[in-house]
Amino acid sequence: MNSPPQYKHIIWDWNGTLLNDGWLFVEVMNTVLKHHELETITLEKYREIFGFPVKDYYKKLGFDFEKEPFEESGLEFIRGYENQRYDAKLYPQVISLLVELRKRGISHSILSAQHQSLLNDLTHYYKIREHFIGIIGLDNHFAHSKVENGIKWVKQLEMNPQEILMIGDTDHDFEVATAMGVDCILLSHGHHCISRLQKTGAKVLNNLSDISKLFNIELNTINQY
Repeated sequence: MNSPPQYKHIIWDWNGTLLNDGWLFVEVMNTVLKHHELETITLEKYREIFGFPVKDYYKKLGFDFEKEPFEESGLEFIRGYENQRYDAKLYPQVISLLVELRKRGISHSILSAQHQSLLNDLTHYYKIREHFIGIIGLDNHFAHSKVENGIKWVKQLEMNPQEILMIGDTDHDFEVATAMGVDCILLSHGHHCISRLQKTGAKVLNNLSDISKLFNIELNTINQY
C-alpha cells in the first residue's frame, strides 16, 4: 500500500464507516423479523451474515421469496430505517478527521449502497455535505452493488488511481475498490466482523482513530450537528 501522503482523494463508504448505524440495522430488522415470525438476531450475528447483494442476506435470515417477494420485506425494512434514520450518530472522529485531511489537500467523496435521496438527506442533517466533492448512492432501495457506480466515479475524478483510497467496513467495499483499481482500508467498527474483513487481504484497522494515526493527525472528537 502507498504511504498516506500519496493519497489525494478518499472515497468513503457511509453506513458503518462514517455513520454508526449497525445497531440500528439490527433493531429495525428485528422488528421486521418478528412481524414475519422469524428468529431475531444480535449485532454479532448481523456482522457475521450481512452482505451484498442484500437479497442473499435476507435469505440467511430465513425469508422465503417463493412465498413473498424480496421487495416487500425489503421495503418494510427501508420504511422502518427511514422512520428512525436520525437515531444514529456519526462516529465522534468524523468531522475533525474530514477537516484535517482537507487541510492537507485530500478531497473526499461518499460511495454508498444507500438510496441517493436518503444519503442526500442524512449528509445534510449531520452537516457534513460540504466536505464532499461527490455523494454517490443507488437509485433503488435494494442495495445490490456499488461496483458500477464506483467505476464511473473513478473515471469522473480523472485522477491517478494510485492517488485514491477507498475506506469502508465490508468485504464488498474491498470488491468495489478492486474493481476501481484503488487501494482499500477496511474498518472493523462497522457492519462486518474483523475475521470477514481480514479474509479479503486488505489492510484492516479498528476505527477512525487508527485512520488519523495513519495520517499523523491529532483529532478533536467533538461533533456539532
